[in-house]
Amino acid sequence: MAVAEPENTARRRAPRVDAIRNREAIVEAAAEVLAEQGTAVDVREIARRSGVGMGTLYRHFPKKEDLVHTVLRQDFSRWAESAHQAAIDAEDPWAALTDFYQQALTGYARHRAIMENFALTWSVPDLEGIQQLRLVIEELCARAGATGLLRPGVTTDDLLLLLVSLGHAVQITDECRPQMWNRLLRISLDGLRADHREPLPTDTAPDVPTTHDGLSPN
Repeated sequence: MAVAEPENTARRRAPRVDAIRNREAIVEAAAEVLAEQGTAVDVREIARRSGVGMGTLYRHFPKKEDLVHTVLRQDFSRWAESAHQAAIDAEDPWAALTDFYQQALTGYARHRAIMENFALTWSVPDLEGIQQLRLVIEELCARAGATGLLRPGVTTDDLLLLLVSLGHAVQITDECRPQMWNRLLRISLDGLRADHREPLPTDTAPDVPTTHDGLSPN
């Protein structure tokens, strides 16, 4: 025979369900607003769209940075997975590489917060974001290289940095000349083709003189 649950226990559990629902609503609204307006958005707009009060929002995310990081980590992973899927769907290795860049940059252009923060992932990598992209690009680089379609000497780092650079092009042209980045993408991809066989510059840091305390001079 089932034992009835004490009324006070049920009452204690109800807020937990509400709390989960509220957090999901906040994250969903934040993702929408950050994609539209970027990280400068006022959190009051996020609270308004999610249907919760400011107190509830701050209980879940005491700092705006916590909420932004949560949303960016979630949306960055979805963005990377979408680009990866585009590459998987293309059987031809070169088409896989080009479709990856096309899908990645198209998604990038639609998400202002990712646009603002993606370049930072090169110098301050987020392991759950940039490493996910690195694995995808590593696979694409290996596929195109194994079939002789990729320019000799091109590395995963080259392709990753190219994505960062093209992302910056999207950022500075998207409002004034949308889709102009497509031209730069085509030019860049053409330079990756195997028929360009000139040796690439080596990736070596220049010698920087140091002072007696081991620091480089200003």
